[in-house]
Amino acid sequence: MQTASSSSDITSSLRESRNFKPPAEFVKRAHLKSMAQYRKLYAESIRNPDKFWGKAAAELEWMKPWTKVCDWKEPHAKWFVGGKTNMSVNCIDRHAHGWRRNKVALIWEGEPGDEPHISRARNIPYASLLRQTCQFANVLKQFGVKKGDRVIIYMPMIPEAVFAMLACTRIGAVHSIVFGGFSSEAIKDRILDCGAEVVITADGGYRRGAVIELKKNVDAALAHCPGVRHVLVVKRTEQPVHMVPGRDHWWHEVQQNASYECPPEPMNSEDPLFILYTSGSTGKPKGIYHTTAGFMLGCQMTTKYVFDAKEDDVYWCTADIGWVTGHSYSIYGALLNGLTTVLYEGAPNHPAPDRFWQIIDKFGVTIFYTAPTAIRAFIKWGEQHVLKHSLKTLRLLGSVGEPINPEAWIWYHKVVGKGRCPIVDTWWQTETGTIMISPLPGVTPTRPGTATLPFFGVDAAVVNKEGKEQPRNVGGLLVIRKPWPSMLRGIWGDPDRYRKQYWSEVKGCYFTGDGARRDKDGYFWIMGRIDDVVNVAGHRLGTMEVESALVGHKMVAEAAVVARPDDLKGQALVAFVTLKGGQVPSNDLKDQLRAHVGKEIGAHAKPDDVRFTDALPKTRSGKIMRRLLREVATGGEIRGDMTTLEDFSTLARLRHDEE
Repeated sequence: MQTASSSSDITSSLRESRNFKPPAEFVKRAHLKSMAQYRKLYAESIRNPDKFWGKAAAELEWMKPWTKVCDWKEPHAKWFVGGKTNMSVNCIDRHAHGWRRNKVALIWEGEPGDEPHISRARNIPYASLLRQTCQFANVLKQFGVKKGDRVIIYMPMIPEAVFAMLACTRIGAVHSIVFGGFSSEAIKDRILDCGAEVVITADGGYRRGAVIELKKNVDAALAHCPGVRHVLVVKRTEQPVHMVPGRDHWWHEVQQNASYECPPEPMNSEDPLFILYTSGSTGKPKGIYHTTAGFMLGCQMTTKYVFDAKEDDVYWCTADIGWVTGHSYSIYGALLNGLTTVLYEGAPNHPAPDRFWQIIDKFGVTIFYTAPTAIRAFIKWGEQHVLKHSLKTLRLLGSVGEPINPEAWIWYHKVVGKGRCPIVDTWWQTETGTIMISPLPGVTPTRPGTATLPFFGVDAAVVNKEGKEQPRNVGGLLVIRKPWPSMLRGIWGDPDRYRKQYWSEVKGCYFTGDGARRDKDGYFWIMGRIDDVVNVAGHRLGTMEVESALVGHKMVAEAAVVARPDDLKGQALVAFVTLKGGQVPSNDLKDQLRAHVGKEIGAHAKPDDVRFTDALPKTRSGKIMRRLLREVATGGEIRGDMTTLEDFSTLARLRHDEE
């Protein structure tokens, strides 16, 4: 009989021996230059976190000093108790009132980049960012928005979206950004859950050459949200929209006479900063909320050290601000460090598959942070699109969103980074707020597929259900054993769900929901969601390892592996595989792929079924929706929330192939 302890063991057979030391030229300029420096600071952050974080927080601007660094009563943390500060002051004022006033804060490019009158491509210096933020903050105050009120932002990736979120932080309103690709149903659910009375949107936005009708979606949502008093609308695409008198207002009209000066609201360290709803779950939406000071410090510190941020960097995180990566690293982390950050409105393959590389060369991007799903798409489209561009300004690459397959890591390193750019493969979550496990680029020898070592103050461990640490190279549950400044403070309006979901699985620990193992060097290998662990003939396998083996085949661009019931083995593996351009599916190739997995991992990991598909169902943030693939594989009914699915035709084609 299997015990509770052993049931948390996960078989890990995939091994990776390729190592990449930080390039000597990079190390010369790096903030941290040696593993000894990292280990010293990390030990201090774990042994004496109050002293470590107190010293770090002193680099930010405070309106009132704190009296206590951390007050921890599981599962509730309060950081910098008694302190008062303001996010917009730290992101903008301290730069705009100093020598950075004329430094470009935002470089923005609209998707129709070949039509300047539409794209309105522009550079926004810190001084201008302050004026625009204050002006819109005064508009919000004019419409009755005050400290603690919730404001929904549903916009394309345009500068006004940044002005809106920073304006909320300036007056103490709590922003909740809804990704611009979501449906009216998703908007409605979020408005009702957080009780927002003001919505900020645009007439539309551009995506792959088409106009996304944002205002139309808001109107449909508000038919069920009588509590919304005002809707502020940016004129972006200029298609006709319905404006409800008294409720709907054009941004450019209401802002005309607003003052450029708005005193910042002193915010208590634990005042809520934003609510962000996680995707893919059924039932009531889950609003993760973060507070002001701890989140701010986490963004500032991780951006500085993980990306080795320098004054002359042009930084581009490709995430939309509707996702936590967009919050933490497209906007807040970059601005807190006084960087120049790039915003791009549209798709990576519009009007051609080289749009990202064109943008990197055009603006001289030095730091590029994107998702493995995007990297695998680049591989599928072909390296010729990358090689058309020099990319000579790049000095650092990053990966975020899910574990990156080793072969995709190698492609990213060779083709995009030209072999000279370190890669920071980062692990973190909406709930953690900021990066938790990652290489430091001037310090950490990297290995394809591993996020390597924890960031300062992060007491990460791989344990069994009793909380006992697993031996090296034995998979288990990934947990965090100490509080950290940027951690979530709860689920909006649902404290019981917060405690049950994150603090009940392993006593005394935050349970991440992920499986992981540590190798002989202590590096963390994320093995995917525990929900995606399968039991095949007595082996508990993380499907991510099987996916990595498949992507390691020269003909495969992307793969997702799920399980279906099997009378003999308990569960059987079903692999959904997307091939690189020009490759043709065949039964012979299926046999090759099964044999390849057997060689890389072992016979027990061979997929029982390989199904070729031109695309995988993904959320709009780029994560593969394995839940839907499981339902396709078992022939069951597609259930649950699908509002986050980017392309419904992908799912329809999969079901048709199955039939």
